[in-house]
Amino acid sequence: MLTCQKTRFSLPEGLHYLNCAYMGPLSVRVEEAGIAGIRLRRDPTSIGPADFFAGAEGVRERFARLVNAPDPRQVALVPAVSYGMAVVARNTPLRAGQNVVVAHEQFPSNVYPWRRLAAESGAEVRAVAPPEGAERRGERWNARLLEAIDAGTALVALGNVHWADGTRFDLEAVGERAREVGAALVVDGTQSVGALPFDMQRVRPDALVCASYKWLMGPYGMGVAWFGPRYLDGAPLEENWISREGSEDFAGLVRYRDAYQPGALRYDVGERSNPVLLPMLSAALDQLLEWTPEGIQAYCRALTAELVEEARALGYGVEDERWRGAHLFGLRAPAGVELARVQEALARRRVAVSVRGASLRVAPNVYNDAADVAALLDTLREAAA
Repeated sequence: MLTCQKTRFSLPEGLHYLNCAYMGPLSVRVEEAGIAGIRLRRDPTSIGPADFFAGAEGVRERFARLVNAPDPRQVALVPAVSYGMAVVARNTPLRAGQNVVVAHEQFPSNVYPWRRLAAESGAEVRAVAPPEGAERRGERWNARLLEAIDAGTALVALGNVHWADGTRFDLEAVGERAREVGAALVVDGTQSVGALPFDMQRVRPDALVCASYKWLMGPYGMGVAWFGPRYLDGAPLEENWISREGSEDFAGLVRYRDAYQPGALRYDVGERSNPVLLPMLSAALDQLLEWTPEGIQAYCRALTAELVEEARALGYGVEDERWRGAHLFGLRAPAGVELARVQEALARRRVAVSVRGASLRVAPNVYNDAADVAALLDTLREAAA
């Protein structure tokens, strides 16, 4: 089992940062990779043509290993989830009478593309709400999602966990149902991949898009997107020189080619070969492959077991373990407790969490320790007194 990794980070002394779902702090290893990249730019002659490709290929290979994807060439480098989802939207035919299924109050980057696509085509966006009451909430919400997928469903767009309260969606079951009706499954993995095991061979999505600055522990402004066969021959958002066949030959770039590089490389964002961001993401992925998502889940589960038990005793609603991740979960406040005031009290203790919807969102990682959890618990006890 992993031990606390706080010494690998530079978090301020006395800060109880339980908010990786907001933004993951940079480890010393990732920070140093970025600084080295900045220094490399002092002398442009130190960057050769091969450097425009090697770093990108390394990131593809590492991410493919992280999610058990067989072919790194199906991984594209994108600047944000919205970019990857826009690629999917551009290459998903939708017509009047069809529908797109999403979860209620899903993160906007995985909703707005489908709203526009539906408005242009006359299709429907079905936002599936959770059931009332806490009893078997996650189980019943998942059942509702499966029921919403029908013969008219063209696309199902979900996260592995809900970004606001951590409710876990059974993507294997959803994917199986989507394939039964011929719908695409598109996953925003930003709030799970890196900290929660994700197996491409089991989930079998048509696209998986992840920002890197949360649970991948990488830089802001860089992400990854995996595309399955349904999308590999699609139209990219931009006509990027480096995504063309033969672009490794700088002297021959004026001999224009219409053919793209193989796989998902056609979807790479322009200037993907960022000498600062790419090494940071590569270093972050190396670190995650050492820790493993399984190791991170086990660490977070052990760390927060007492917190979950006592929060329930104080009247907070917490999803059943089967339907939440250990790295991100919501505490739904009991009657009479104002989350805004709880958050103010937490801020005075330098406990960093987020309020999302009706939940106090707790998002620990391997840099947290028992003192961080104790500071949160002490504040919850005081608020309930």
